[in-house]
Amino acid sequence: MPKYSSLQQVQQALHSGAESCEGLVSYYLQQIEQHADLNIYVEVYAEEAKEQARKLDQRFRENPQAPGRLHGMVLSLKDVLCYEGHGVTAGSRILEGFESQFSATAVARLLEEDAIVIGRVNCDEFAMGSTTETSVYGPSRNADNPDYVPGGSSGGSAVAVQADTCLASLGTDTGGSVRQPAAFCGIIGVKPTYGRISRYGLLAYGSSFDQVGVLVNSVEDAALLLEIMAGPDEFDSTSSQTPVPPYSEQLDFAGKARIAYFPTALEHPSLDPEVRAASQQLIEQLRNEGHTIEAVDFDYLDYIIPAYYVLTTAEASSNLSRYDGIRYGYRSGDAHSLMDTYKKSRTEGFGTEVKRRIMLGTFVLSAGYYDAYYTKAQQVRRLIQEKTLSILEEYDFILIPAAPGTAWKLGDTVDDPVAMYLADIFTVQANMVGIPAVAFPLATHSNGLPIGLQLMAGKFEEARLLAFLHDVVESVTYSRQ
Repeated sequence: MPKYSSLQQVQQALHSGAESCEGLVSYYLQQIEQHADLNIYVEVYAEEAKEQARKLDQRFRENPQAPGRLHGMVLSLKDVLCYEGHGVTAGSRILEGFESQFSATAVARLLEEDAIVIGRVNCDEFAMGSTTETSVYGPSRNADNPDYVPGGSSGGSAVAVQADTCLASLGTDTGGSVRQPAAFCGIIGVKPTYGRISRYGLLAYGSSFDQVGVLVNSVEDAALLLEIMAGPDEFDSTSSQTPVPPYSEQLDFAGKARIAYFPTALEHPSLDPEVRAASQQLIEQLRNEGHTIEAVDFDYLDYIIPAYYVLTTAEASSNLSRYDGIRYGYRSGDAHSLMDTYKKSRTEGFGTEVKRRIMLGTFVLSAGYYDAYYTKAQQVRRLIQEKTLSILEEYDFILIPAAPGTAWKLGDTVDDPVAMYLADIFTVQANMVGIPAVAFPLATHSNGLPIGLQLMAGKFEEARLLAFLHDVVESVTYSRQ
């Protein structure tokens, strides 16, 4: 068990005098040192975090009413989120030595409420991967078994919470990069509606898919963090103007839910038998508690991954063209002309997986293949959106596994990228449609690793989704030992 599993526990200890912010930071720094073998942190802000903690303690002593809502929240940031005056590299050599000139809106809003950032954590290069093995800093490891991956691309964020090196972590989710590692590490991962949280200050991978998310131990912490980060932002034209409910005050689920599940998912040949059994057991349990749970046809499951990778690689090809060795970041020392600088800097600065996706994206956007691939993928995306939203007009939630199985061993998909891509089969749907989704731990597999399940809801239905998870589903999930 983590020393503290929720901010509420932390704040109770702070108010009783049993704990201080400086003591919390010291504890988490010790945890970081003890788990150095997991390769979680790219950079630890030890002295800065301790200094901030001392200031918060002093302010609290002078005026116990002064602290912000996140007083006592020690968190980490995925290495794709900008934090003013700090490095951000997206796990890539191409941004070697780069220091951010501003903070991401999501980060700034948390800091305004007295959150303490203890460091930035490892991730797949430019968030491209499902294992946190493509990072230039080397792979992160699962705290339950270091021979296994923590998932990705927010694997460092997930294992940071799993290993109790911070209370919460910010990740990003383009096709499941918050939810899949949360499932692999036995914690809670939330991806909000597209546009719910500003993307300003997030290094872009797929701009119409990317979304900031949270990895936590408790639903209460997820609700509060989302509530603080969400809302319109003048720096991001895609951020929604839809009012933000007080999620943290609406965690009581009223009535009974109507839930859909896809037989095509539970009967999919890639699904581990124990994941299937755990999912079916939960379905029966919720049905016995009076919730309506019905099988719904969804014929597009096997089309999601191909369409997703056509679209995201196209967007990556465009987004990553800005990293050219000229303005910032890595520049090849062997270049003797402008064209040499472009070619060699990008060749040497990007890793294999990123170069693969840039080339795929450039190909599907090329004149001879644009209609055959990119246009067709957009049409498939529209079909998936329309079908999913029509289901969510009749049902409150869609229940689906978070991944076909549990975490796999390090190195298992390094030489087989298609196998890694197919592992996202159940998480990509929420990003294709732009709806909120949450992954949560359900059981423990016979291999000793967590089994995660997932719930999706309609656009901007985070409040109802979190309330259901809090009141109904969390009661049947396993507790980390």
